[in-house]
Amino acid sequence: MKYIYVGKIVNTHALKGEVRLISNFDYKERVFKKDNYLFVGNEKDKVKIESYRVHKQFDMIKFYDVDYNSVLKYKGCNVYINEEDLSLGENEILTSDLVNYEVYNNDKLVGKISEYRNDSGNKMVKVNNKYIPYNDAFILKYDKINKRIYFKGIEVFL
Repeated sequence: MKYIYVGKIVNTHALKGEVRLISNFDYKERVFKKDNYLFVGNEKDKVKIESYRVHKQFDMIKFYDVDYNSVLKYKGCNVYINEEDLSLGENEILTSDLVNYEVYNNDKLVGKISEYRNDSGNKMVKVNNKYIPYNDAFILKYDKINKRIYFKGIEVFL
């Protein structure tokens, strides 16, 4: 089983056993759903989601059969999903997989991605020591087999 990091539990919330999760995961709507499983901590404890909501900058999650006293052990723990539980489409990719993808602009190789960054919602990838926007307006397609991304109109950033 391959685990994918989705966030970190930073605290508990109230007395119902809810946890506050900080997450920049791109596919939250698929992962944080009632009856989905998450894996928490180094031991990868398997827990089932009872409820999910957003509160301020936090993702609030309540697990089945976990009360306030038993959820305290998860404070500070990383949270993962099973890769098999996340089915990505042809033009969907995990941002954690972007590093070392080749970047093509108008079918011409311009370099490789050396870093992905998300600054307050501004997603960027670093290519040839320059940051270019990473959003659908510039991306034509992904080639997951050959680890390539085809962009259009990014020459102004290079």
